Amino acid sequence: MTGSYSLRIRKSAEKELRMLPEKDLKRVASRIVDLVVNPRPAGYRELSGQDLCRIRQGNYRIVYVIDEVHRRVEIAKVRHRKDVYRT
Repeated sequence: MTGSYSLRIRKSAEKELRMLPEKDLKRVASRIVDLVVNPRPAGYRELSGQDLCRIRQGNYRIVYVIDEVHRRVEIAKVRHRKDVYRT
């Protein structure tokens, strides 16, 4: 894969990021920035029945959409693993 993707963070995910403890926020933010270069890093999973992908960072899950047409990664959720799949 060549080139990089643009990054968009949904307002709801932005709120979730602000609520993370400082030490976790740094690691999660680093993983999010890495998605711009490689939206399918080792360990990423496509969520069945949806157009969503997820990666793990410690106890947190980053759920996102890859838009190949516009070459964009959109962060949908950043939540603790026990809460991420609840509606």
